Amino acid sequence: MAEISADLVYEVLRSVQHDISQIKGEVRDVKIELNAIRGHLISVQQDIHNIYGILGRHDARFEHIERRLDLNETPPLSA
Repeated sequence: MAEISADLVYEVLRSVQHDISQIKGEVRDVKIELNAIRGHLISVQQDIHNIYGILGRHDARFEHIERRLDLNETPPLSA
């Protein structure tokens, strides 16, 4: 059986350490991108919330206009 020297172990450990440091850097990049995506999603949610608010106000205004003009979608009941 071949004898394992300390130099060989150190070389393998250095290679593993280098790989781990690369992985840490890539994970850091992924976290940055994930935070950017999270920020965009929050912006989209706020925009949708604002749109719903605007649509609600328009709906209320249309109902008010319909009442003032006496416009009804349902036909009157006949006697």
